[in-house]
Amino acid sequence: MNDIRPPFPDPDNALADGLVWAIRLLPGEPPEKLESDEIVRALAGDPPAKGGWVWLHFDIVHTRSRAQVEAIPCLTEDAQQTLTNTDKGARLEAEGDLVYGALPAFDDAASEDDRDVCIWRFAMLPTLLVTTRRHPIPALGVVYREIQRRQVPDNPAGLVDRALLEFADTARRTMSRLDDQLDRAEDVLLLLDRDTDLGRMGGMLGQVRRRSTELRRVISPVNRIFQDEELELPEWAEDDLRDRSERQIHGALDDLLALQDRARSLQDELTSNQAEETNRRLYIVSVGTTMMLPATFVTGFFGMNTGGMFLAAGQWGTIEAGGLCFLIMVGTWFLLKMTKLL
Repeated sequence: MNDIRPPFPDPDNALADGLVWAIRLLPGEPPEKLESDEIVRALAGDPPAKGGWVWLHFDIVHTRSRAQVEAIPCLTEDAQQTLTNTDKGARLEAEGDLVYGALPAFDDAASEDDRDVCIWRFAMLPTLLVTTRRHPIPALGVVYREIQRRQVPDNPAGLVDRALLEFADTARRTMSRLDDQLDRAEDVLLLLDRDTDLGRMGGMLGQVRRRSTELRRVISPVNRIFQDEELELPEWAEDDLRDRSERQIHGALDDLLALQDRARSLQDELTSNQAEETNRRLYIVSVGTTMMLPATFVTGFFGMNTGGMFLAAGQWGTIEAGGLCFLIMVGTWFLLKMTKLL
């Protein structure tokens, strides 16, 4: 089947077909751009002649680019399909020395509050790393700039670990901003007064809980992947992925769970304050209604069109009836006080 696939790469237009960069990396040295024949040898599974390892990064938006990725001879068919899939689920698999999967990262939105989570994919051998993406991945850009400053990992697993570290750091920065919002909400709740807008507070807490839930939906599957006991990584990738990456993701998940617990506690406090405010207003309405009840009875009684109405013949009947209403209201107030209803 391999002989009917399109040749890889086309020396004349490999970059136009989606190959963003192809570099040879050696710790302590600047990255070296690869020629087309060197790319072909790397994709065949041969180590670089000058030592180190190779990183090939593809943009697979176009069909031709996906076809060339699916023709990489040193990868299994499952790894090739993983590099070109469109699903958004996280994944990590290992077959011998080959490790491949899909991991989350934040997109390149202008505001960090508006950043959504996207997926980048990779397949790696001890001397080769192939990464693909459909949208710009800032985390990979950060790693690339570190490499330009000669901060080169020992192997491809170290680069994947750095990309995950950047994802975890960005998630923690997002959680830090959410935690600041919770601080402001907590201050308002502790200094609650009549001018406090509890509705706005509910919107703020709702935004924090929504964003934290989005992050948890992304981080939890990655944490489960690294804790999967059936995942057997090769020795060359074990330290970077199984140890460091797992600690990074697990730490970010712990911070996120603590943030969600705090948000729920403040939500409960807000709900309690809203219920207390509602009860206070209902109490005021109830007292007013009770105070006016005797007056309503008196005015209703004197409003009857019946003969021989009390105080109807006198000149000061209206004033006397008003005074009677006032006296009954005062008596009602004293009665409520004596029964401790006020």
